[in-house]
Amino acid sequence: MSSTQDRSAHSPAADADERELAPAVGFLRTPPQSLEAEQAVLGTLMSSTGASKWYFEETLETGIVAEEYYRPAHTTIHRAICHLRATGQEAIDPVTVTAELAKRGELAMVGGASYLHTCVQAVPTNANGPHYAEIVRAKAYRRAAIESAQRILQYAYSEEGDEADVRGLVEQQLTDIAAGTPGLHATPPLVDDFYLDYVAELEDIQTGRETGLTYGLPDLDAVTSGMWPANVTVIAAQSGVGKSTLALNAAVAAAKAGAKVLFSSLEMSSTELMHKIVAAEGSLAMHHLTRQGGLGPEGWKEVERLGRELFRTLPLRVYRPDSASLRDIESAARSCVRSDGLDVLVVDYLQLVEVEHTHNSTREQAVAAVSRGLKNLTVELDCHVIALSQLNDDGMMRESRAIKNDASVVIKVERPDADDPESSRAGEVDLVIEKNRFGPKATLTVAAQLHYSRFVDMAQS
Repeated sequence: MSSTQDRSAHSPAADADERELAPAVGFLRTPPQSLEAEQAVLGTLMSSTGASKWYFEETLETGIVAEEYYRPAHTTIHRAICHLRATGQEAIDPVTVTAELAKRGELAMVGGASYLHTCVQAVPTNANGPHYAEIVRAKAYRRAAIESAQRILQYAYSEEGDEADVRGLVEQQLTDIAAGTPGLHATPPLVDDFYLDYVAELEDIQTGRETGLTYGLPDLDAVTSGMWPANVTVIAAQSGVGKSTLALNAAVAAAKAGAKVLFSSLEMSSTELMHKIVAAEGSLAMHHLTRQGGLGPEGWKEVERLGRELFRTLPLRVYRPDSASLRDIESAARSCVRSDGLDVLVVDYLQLVEVEHTHNSTREQAVAAVSRGLKNLTVELDCHVIALSQLNDDGMMRESRAIKNDASVVIKVERPDADDPESSRAGEVDLVIEKNRFGPKATLTVAAQLHYSRFVDMAQS
């Protein structure tokens, strides 16, 4: 859209504001700005209500402030929105913002109530509110850099002061512009600032008041300290060994302990997942659940009991994405956070997840991008991720060493009797902990009760 087209789409009052702004800062050309992004930010803030309230907070969390808008009318609207928020106004929409601006005597100045609706209509999707805000902030930073450069130039041309004065002005302007860089944080804190909180947390850990979420296997919990937020556990195995079973067992165990869990399956249907949970929790043979007439009266009683005593309150969600994209999984996880929280996300499995990648990127780079994306998601959402990975026939993880690098715990599932049904270790499974940031490497042997779709400690077998 051209500059002329841009201006014709806005109110006369706002255009007058712009004509006053340009000479004031001494710009010789149209300064960097995106009026469309500014409208979209304000529109997001005035339309993110109810279930989409999350986008309102996400947009403001970018750090955007009223002074970063190019159009003064937008600055005025933003201030009115922030005032409503500060006073505890629940509904922030064009109606309440109109009332606030009218009370301040600023409604006509911004173009009237109709212009607020124009801003709302300018929003392609509220979910992108933070992105629009970052555009506005980036443009504001460029304008600030130009202003600082002009001040330095004007002072240098004036021949006022001496070299020390010029140097002082340059240093001041550069410091100010660096401090205002979008995304630039304050100086990181010293370790002493963490000490008291650390001691309190350490005491909770040592006394057992704070523990990692359970995998459902006491020996595994003891070696790894359980599942902690902002960390990734990779469960790797060849096809058919039981990595999905182990992950689902862990998901159910964590949910039974009160954790909010999302199981994202790219392989199994919801019916298959339910078969596995019912078999494991009800000690019902899988082949009885999947065969016509295989479930007798006692079996049906157990299924009914599980519905009444387990499933009705189990905080476990199952997600079957329409596509296998990382973006879909991330979106579902964020939706869970907005709804009632998320403690554990299971992704079955990594090599099936798709990411946007360039034409020249390799499959290894694509899988590495998935691994890195899930690691970033654990930090963003403060949850634990269990990511399943396929092993090659030689026992190596397919396509990406980045999977192991991003993980805090790597568990390789091996069945000694996989190739030898007559093995003396039939029914045993080794959980080889190849990486463990919370303890030693180790090999744990558990019993595989795969007819019940579960693994248990040897003492329980």
